Amino acid sequence: MFGFRPKVHVTAETALPGRDTPIVDVSKLRHRIFGEPLDTEYPDSQIGFFALGCFWGAEKLFWKLPGVQVCTGLTGHAETVRVVFDPTAINYADLVQTFFEHHDPTQGDRQGNDIGTQYRSVIFTSSRDQQQTAEEMRTDYQQALTEAGFGQITTTIEPATPFYFAEGYHQQYLDANPGGYDCHVRTGVACPI
Repeated sequence: MFGFRPKVHVTAETALPGRDTPIVDVSKLRHRIFGEPLDTEYPDSQIGFFALGCFWGAEKLFWKLPGVQVCTGLTGHAETVRVVFDPTAINYADLVQTFFEHHDPTQGDRQGNDIGTQYRSVIFTSSRDQQQTAEEMRTDYQQALTEAGFGQITTTIEPATPFYFAEGYHQQYLDANPGGYDCHVRTGVACPI
């Protein structure tokens, strides 16, 4: 009636073909907040990848944590932030806690006003330890949400795939545009572990 199309879940088989090269030459970009080059290499043990809706707000959420540097980008199917962290200042479980407590992991392919598979809830892991931590914490959060009368968590936990940075004008967007849209708020569900 209003021109809305039925919801279609995009899969790897039905997705439009992607690019073979990054959108932007990241070697020319520096982090607006931290001043670091965005193409700096870090060990996998110091990187987390989190998709929790629009990456503008997700990035701002994580850059406020001690020991964290965040860069935004697109994985191909979900808006994701790459979180580089100092394990002497913050641990991976703290990042997963922040992830679960600042979006609604039960919404499926959306967060707030943002609708579509690119806004789905995903943790991309780069090690077996990260995978185990994320799975255990998802189970604990599901128990807490169930006890509080909420629905099933739709967050998937998947091995990290190549990460592509977004265009420069998207980097640290809410720092450059403080009045911009941000759907990331505390869920009110405290860490159950």
